[in-house]
Amino acid sequence: MPPFQHPRLAVPPPLMMSEPGSFAHLTLTQRWPAIAQRTIDENDFPTDIVVALETLVQELFEGKVRLLEDENAPDLAEWSTYLHPYLNCSWMEVPWFFAEVYFYRRLLEATQYFQPGAWQGFDPFHTQKHASLTTSLEKVRAVSSQINSLHQSQIDQSKEDVTWGTNLAVLLHNALWGNQADLSLKPTVDLVFESNAETEFEQAQKTHVLVDDTDKLLDWFAEQGKGEGRWRSHPRIDLVADNAGFELICDLFLIDLLLTQPSPFTVYLHLKIHPTFVSDATIVDVHHTLAVLSNDREMSVQSLAERLKNYLAIGRLQLLADPYWVSPLELWELPQTLHHELSQSNLVILKGDANYRRLLGDRHWSFTTRFEEIVCYFLSPLLALRTLKSEVVAGLQPEQVGLLNQIDLSWLTNGEWAVMQFADLPGLGLQ
Repeated sequence: MPPFQHPRLAVPPPLMMSEPGSFAHLTLTQRWPAIAQRTIDENDFPTDIVVALETLVQELFEGKVRLLEDENAPDLAEWSTYLHPYLNCSWMEVPWFFAEVYFYRRLLEATQYFQPGAWQGFDPFHTQKHASLTTSLEKVRAVSSQINSLHQSQIDQSKEDVTWGTNLAVLLHNALWGNQADLSLKPTVDLVFESNAETEFEQAQKTHVLVDDTDKLLDWFAEQGKGEGRWRSHPRIDLVADNAGFELICDLFLIDLLLTQPSPFTVYLHLKIHPTFVSDATIVDVHHTLAVLSNDREMSVQSLAERLKNYLAIGRLQLLADPYWVSPLELWELPQTLHHELSQSNLVILKGDANYRRLLGDRHWSFTTRFEEIVCYFLSPLLALRTLKSEVVAGLQPEQVGLLNQIDLSWLTNGEWAVMQFADLPGLGLQ
């Protein structure tokens, strides 16, 4: 790991589940047991798997952290290293982010995900993921014809770049609010598309973006397009995905627009290598989503899917799944191979709450700490899109924090507030 890969500021302690009244404590005592029970209820598991899941829940309160026991799993050596500092600790004594990743990995162990047999490779959350996708289709149909119009206008080059920038801003906000659709927390929400008359819902969403760097990002895009040689010889954008279903479709709308740019972008979509955090997207989820969209009754939805499948076929859209994204490591602990990959990017778009927590190390930063001062270790220009679902955030103004504490006691965790934070780190992303 390169020595410069670390925040410039002194790193505060991590969030712990032992903190009374914290969302982390609630996660251990209520959310995880409910998730394990729903996993049992939604799947026709044999008795031994049901018992293993029930035992996992009991261990949350009475057991100790232990090594993984699924012998055929490809990640046993890595997890042995990760777990070494915490062996025989109670779950309450382990940092929240570490424990959360470990919980979902233990859930896969319990459901025999890596074991030869009937349940090998079975996604225990597939029922919820597929239902989320199905219930979002009406919203997708409502906006897909407008998306196709944007696509055609870019092909015809009948609109100015400023129009593309306006469309990009709309789809960025859709991708941002699509992050509310986290199946471990809450159901899906509505797509928002620009119209002549904004709804109250649209206006509320705009006011609920606590940091909105849309204009900074659009200025950055405009700057890259000036003159020769601003983009790399093979320009790329990396999008680190979060949830499947509704949010993934919002991400695909955004990717579709990005690939209409005259510059020969390649978009690298980073996904999870196995199921985790209930609704996190895997490569299998992307292909399932495209198959569903391809068979939709609306031609505009089919057209979107066909364009994306064509981008996959010609290599302009590539799907990646590095094991790092299901590890308990902070983002400044990137493995060398992934560090090299992301250092080639012109822009990295980091989606979702868990990725944001990883970016900030899931630490007790002051909410008013400058975002750039923490993420200065990152290797490329960075855009973080995230609705708040945990008690970690940076870059706010003191008056914002004071007001939020008065008007919404659960603003840090209810997914109703968001940030769109852009950091153009000096000298990175360009030739």
